[in-house]
Amino acid sequence: MEHKILVAYASRAGSTAGVADAIGRTLAEGGLRVDVRPMKEIIDVERYTAVVAGSPIRGGWLPEAMEFMRLHKAALARRPFAAFMTCISLAMRGGELYRAGLGKHLAPVRALVRPVSEELFAGVLDLAVLPPADKLKMGIPVALGIFPEGDHRDWEKIRTWSADLRPLLVAHA
Repeated sequence: MEHKILVAYASRAGSTAGVADAIGRTLAEGGLRVDVRPMKEIIDVERYTAVVAGSPIRGGWLPEAMEFMRLHKAALARRPFAAFMTCISLAMRGGELYRAGLGKHLAPVRALVRPVSEELFAGVLDLAVLPPADKLKMGIPVALGIFPEGDHRDWEKIRTWSADLRPLLVAHA
């Protein structure tokens, strides 16, 4: 059977979409066929042998990400599934100390489908591209120096996780 992997993502300002693209490229470099698509556009996951899904943390996974999980729960449970999240909290001073607590945001996902692997990556904070409500919400922590603006994605960490994920996605498919 030829493996075809879906990397599905939800994203508000593009940070998680960029991580999904990097995951897809790394998986494809290993010889796998990969589609990288926004969750909102996905109707069916049956033609994929494995799925990787990701969302930024905005008080939990984005609503459309959780809807994707609920809608495709049965199909995802029958194939290797991995999950990732992006969160600007990891870019804070001492942000790694929050990693375990941030993992709780995957609990609703785990309740639907058990991931073969999961990871949390720092994201991007660019006030200029945020929707007005998010800009207001994040402006004060940025001004106070709590959340640093900029791109904090660790591309090497993303590539390493993706490469390590490859055998997990094809082992049981």
